Amino acid sequence: MRMQHQELHRLDSVGWLRAAVLGANDGIVSTASLILGVAASHASHQSILVASVAGLVAGAMSMATGEYVSVQSQADTESAAIEKERGELSENPIGERSELAKIYVERGLEPSLAIQVADALMAHDALATHSRDELGITDAMSAKPLLAALSSAASFAIGAALPLLVVLLGPHNALIPLTVAASLVSLAFLGGLAAKFGGANITKGVLRVTFWSALSMSLAVGIGMML
Repeated sequence: MRMQHQELHRLDSVGWLRAAVLGANDGIVSTASLILGVAASHASHQSILVASVAGLVAGAMSMATGEYVSVQSQADTESAAIEKERGELSENPIGERSELAKIYVERGLEPSLAIQVADALMAHDALATHSRDELGITDAMSAKPLLAALSSAASFAIGAALPLLVVLLGPHNALIPLTVAASLVSLAFLGGLAAKFGGANITKGVLRVTFWSALSMSLAVGIGMML
């Protein structure tokens, strides 16, 4: 009995994973830094709570808007490139066939085989073939603005909820150490999780996230103390 050969590739999840990790990381760092800065200025517990909730809402909306605009620009560029390719296929199919065959030759096929492959694929779906092999655009990797925006907003809110819970449940005189500890532990876990799913080095992912996050929170505390 032949065993099926299966490989796990992670490239098709790069788009949503990037948006989710960025959102959650920013949610924790931004809200925790805001809490630390306000707490270091000796503000009341109520003021810290209000600032935290406002930061969560404003940050989630900002992430959603920014991600949507950015990814929509990419989607517009891809659509324009596909439409241009559609016109070229209509006006000069022979030239496009030669261009496609040349791509396959550069990838290692013999010229005669490359022409046969180009003919077969173009007969099946010429536009999809040129979009994939000439432009590098596929359904899995294409820009999805709404999905990216919702993912960013939701992940930011989830991340921001952690330091907000510390404010809600923790004693006022211990907010700074509790917020720092809870945030750094969560960020380390998030960095390791993202590295694991992305196939990267977990240790490097954890160290990178925690270092820059600790630096951000330290600066927020310093500014709060000065004020």
